Order: sequence, then C-alpha cells, then structure tokens
Amino acid sequence: MVESNRVTESRKGTSIWREMVQVTNSSHLKKNNSKYPLVALYTDTFPAEGHAALEARGIPKRRVDYLLPKAGKDYSADPRFYDCWSKLTPFSLAEYDRVVQLDSDMLALQNMDELMEIELDPPSLAGKGKKVFAAGHACVCNPLKKPHYPKDWVKENCAFTSQHNTPDIAQTTGADPAVGPLGFMNGGLQVVNPSKEVYDLILNHMEADAVNMDFADQSLLSDLFRGRWVPLPYIYNALKTLRWEGVHAEIWRDDKVKNIHYILAPKPWDEMDAEGKCISKDPTHAWWVTYNQERLGNEREKGFEADGF
Repeated sequence: MVESNRVTESRKGTSIWREMVQVTNSSHLKKNNSKYPLVALYTDTFPAEGHAALEARGIPKRRVDYLLPKAGKDYSADPRFYDCWSKLTPFSLAEYDRVVQLDSDMLALQNMDELMEIELDPPSLAGKGKKVFAAGHACVCNPLKKPHYPKDWVKENCAFTSQHNTPDIAQTTGADPAVGPLGFMNGGLQVVNPSKEVYDLILNHMEADAVNMDFADQSLLSDLFRGRWVPLPYIYNALKTLRWEGVHAEIWRDDKVKNIHYILAPKPWDEMDAEGKCISKDPTHAWWVTYNQERLGNEREKGFEADGF
C-alpha cells in the first residue's frame, strides 16, 4: 500500500467514498451516518474557491491526473465525455482497500455502507476474475432521442426493461448483464478494489481503442470487463430518467432509492430561482434543492460562508 498518499482513514481502515467534487453530497453522507469518510478528488483546474470550501468543511481531498487518451473520439456533440476518462482513477488508489466512486451530480438519500462489504475480486487476480468491480446498468433507452447516440440504444436492449414485470426484485437485485446484447454499465457509481495491475489494463485499453469508445470510461469498462462485473440494483445509481413515464417507472420506488443520479441537463442547481427555490417540473430536482437548503441552513448556524449554491 502507498501509505503516503492516503489522506484519511476510515473505521475499517482503508475504505472511502470518493467524489469529484460536491459539498451537498458530503453533508448527506454524514447525515445518513456512514462510518466511512469521503475524499474529494480534484484535477488541476479545480478553482481556489473550491479548495477553500472543502477545507472550511474539513473534507479531505486528493489530487488526481486529468486523464485523456492520446488519440480519442470526437465528443464535440457531447463534450462532457472528455472529462469522463478521469473517473477511471479510483482503480489507481491502491492506498485504499475499497473505493466507492460517486459522481458529483448525485445525492445520497440513504446509508449505503453495505457497498463497502460486497464481494469483489482481490487485487491479486489482477483483473482476470469474474467480479472486477460493481456498478449499476446504464439505461440505453436514449429517452431524449439524442441523434448521435448508437442506433442500438433502444428500450428493447435495456437491462432495466427486463425487470418491468418483477419490480420488487429490481429493488434488491441488478439484472444480469447478459440479459441484453449490450451489457453496458453506468460509471456514476463504481465499487472498486484498487489495483495497479487493473489500472494498467485500463490505461492500456484506453490508449489502444479510445477512438471507438462512444461513452469514454463507460465504454471502456463495459468492453474490457464484459460479463465480469457485478450488477447493482438501480437504487444505488438511480438515474433520474428511470422515474419518467415511458422509461422505467415500472421499477422505480421513491422510498427505495438510496442514491439518485442527476444525469443529463438540466441539473437541479440549474433550475432554482434567485431565492434558491426549485422551479423544476422534475420532482426529483426538488429533493436536491430541499436537501441543499437544509445544508445551507446548518452551515449558516456554524458560520460558514456561502459556497455559491
């Protein structure tokens, strides 16, 4: 283990939540009584005011490299994917035994500490086992009908569609990736046992074939470890679009969702008025605004300066 790189220790010793970077979610991991710490990962473009906000709140942070393949795909139709390669870095954090990555556009609604204990391959298997990492499925329905998405991203090929007739099971069990032809994961939440050997496999594959990867990190992991990752139930990476009628409302249960993922624009913080009130038609956006107002109120009582949200 590379002890010099560890910026925090959990009660277990070497397990962390890892996020790039969102103060509201840190607050609610604490509210949900997680016994594991959150570490905010940042790249060199992270601004000084962001560092100040983390430091004022006592949130540990760690610099990571900004990953970008030497020869990659043109993402001009969806520039966010240029930044997604850096989400592969949890595999490199070998100073920790277990890392759960959370995207910064997520909100933890319930305790998820059980993710720190699920069975995955040990680093000694060097990426050759059957449980390299755990993640939720991507929704391949393309509900916004984006024209640059692959033509086979349709509801019939979506893993979540296979659970419409068994919604109770969907709350506790992820669909087998083999249920559809794509077997595609979503990179918003990943459960990882970091390993230099696995990270080297990832970097080598990125440099060899990035030009063919439509969805950056997600394409890479879905291809490189096809059929060798553990599918989590949707509740841990509850893509907000799953709740929409005509997508996967059949399996969605508000009270079961542990972690909501605000994929696609607009985000909840984009749909607030000048007073910070929610003006969105999406009920899940109001959840984030309510939690954020609660956080800001608590922080005002403690004397924190406003952070812009």
